[in-house]
Amino acid sequence: MDVDTASDNTSIDDKIDDFCENPTRDALTEGLMSLLKPTVDQLDERIRATRICQIELKQRIESLSEDLQMINEALQCPLEIDSYIKKLINAKRKITIVGNILQSTQDVLNKMHQGVEKNTAKRKALLDHSSLYSNTSNITDKEEQVEVEKEADPAKDPQV
Repeated sequence: MDVDTASDNTSIDDKIDDFCENPTRDALTEGLMSLLKPTVDQLDERIRATRICQIELKQRIESLSEDLQMINEALQCPLEIDSYIKKLINAKRKITIVGNILQSTQDVLNKMHQGVEKNTAKRKALLDHSSLYSNTSNITDKEEQVEVEKEADPAKDPQV
């Protein structure tokens, strides 16, 4: 007998039935999802607003830096504004770093949001799938029940 055909092999399909029939787990998952989703959405929106402010600040610093550079060139005087220009350039660099951190954080949040949506869709599909099985439990003839299951999910066909 092949290792692949041994009866002790398990798959996720074997465990789906156990997963769908646990109302406590379903209620807990739904509760956690309803608690986390607004927080993730709110955090995502605040990061967007912060990134917009960071971009505006960066543009203003660049404009100010250019203006100071033009003043410095126009005056041709020994005023020591180079140190201030360096400070502005350092501030601009730090803002760029913070912007990159915010972007990566927003990317992580977007992935989490997509995962939440995917998980929700998967759970709905599993619940719909489990309701299909509960509707077929009234069939007394075993052959009719097997046919209904084959129609519902051809991947579970033992002959395939």
